[in-house]
Amino acid sequence: MDQAPGSPPQGPPNQEPHGAGELPVCYRHPDRETGIRCTRCERPICPECMVDASVGFQCPDCVRTGSGTGHAPGASRPRTLAGGTVTADPRLLTKILIGINVAVFIAVHVDSSLLDHLVLVGAWPPTPFTPTTGVAGGEWYRLVTSMFTHEAIWHIAFNMLSLWWIGGPLEAALGRLRYITLYFVSGLAGGALTYLLASPSQASLGASGAIFGLFGATAVLMRRLRYDMRPVIALLVINLIFTFGWGNIAWQAHIGGLVGGVVVGFAMVHAPRERRALVQYGVCALVLAVVVLMTVLRTAQLT
Repeated sequence: MDQAPGSPPQGPPNQEPHGAGELPVCYRHPDRETGIRCTRCERPICPECMVDASVGFQCPDCVRTGSGTGHAPGASRPRTLAGGTVTADPRLLTKILIGINVAVFIAVHVDSSLLDHLVLVGAWPPTPFTPTTGVAGGEWYRLVTSMFTHEAIWHIAFNMLSLWWIGGPLEAALGRLRYITLYFVSGLAGGALTYLLASPSQASLGASGAIFGLFGATAVLMRRLRYDMRPVIALLVINLIFTFGWGNIAWQAHIGGLVGGVVVGFAMVHAPRERRALVQYGVCALVLAVVVLMTVLRTAQLT
């Protein structure tokens, strides 16, 4: 049945809890319990569906129709929890990032010589020879290209599944610009720490630094919303066990990305509204400054 313009949207009656003590489920995602309701229509909404409002949170349908505001739907642009713009496809950038990773993976397997130009390597050849290849040789772009390069099928499969599971809700909660900033800053932080601490001739690759940054930001977001932290903490602990218990894994990228994600994520969801953008992007700039400093110091040491 069509809904009249300006009237509050009505949710299906079977999405309310049936027993005492049960949490209601999100009206758009019936598999997700939530304790948050839209301040307009009072329907239950999960973090992915929450739109930051002047008082509390609103559901996407109320924001889209402009119900109860007294203004036309286009009079003001709805904002996410972190101040980003609500979009029709909250997973668009996540899909694009996955597509880039898959495209690079296919290209590397079509032409294996590409791998040598994309991976993160500090300096080659190693001392006492003067490095001609690597970040120390001026190829700083490797800090970015290595974030999208995978060689093993299990590696890209694990990273892309993780990106889909945690990236989508984060993109919806932060907004596209803040989400992509978080992704790149976390990935660069992981790459810089790898360059600083790992052997200069050791090649590393993969989106793991950025993925761990998303894990860290997700933990911050869940704490901000007062959600049960145990699932994300358990998942993070499992990943850290693999990080330090499995050989041939660049743990530096995981830790650097995680720390970068926690710092940036905290700024994204806790910045005061009156100077939100200044705090959010100011913290990102500070983290990037640390990345540049680590890279410069390591380059000076190797050359």
